[in-house]
Amino acid sequence: MMKDTKAKTKQEITARREFLKGAAVASAAAGAGVLATNAVADETTPESVESRQLGYQETEHVRAYYRLARF
Repeated sequence: MMKDTKAKTKQEITARREFLKGAAVASAAAGAGVLATNAVADETTPESVESRQLGYQETEHVRAYYRLARF
């Protein structure tokens, strides 16, 4: 009878561990989804698109690259 009690206890422990692992993964996935949604929303707001200069811009670091690459 001791074997049945120990086996049941091990099964309960394993089930509990699996539940906690699943809960941790689910909460991490939900958090990542919220962060991804916020990032996309920030990028697509009309204010941010209007305030950015679009297209090619020759900045100092681009000129340094050209100089080092000898273009």
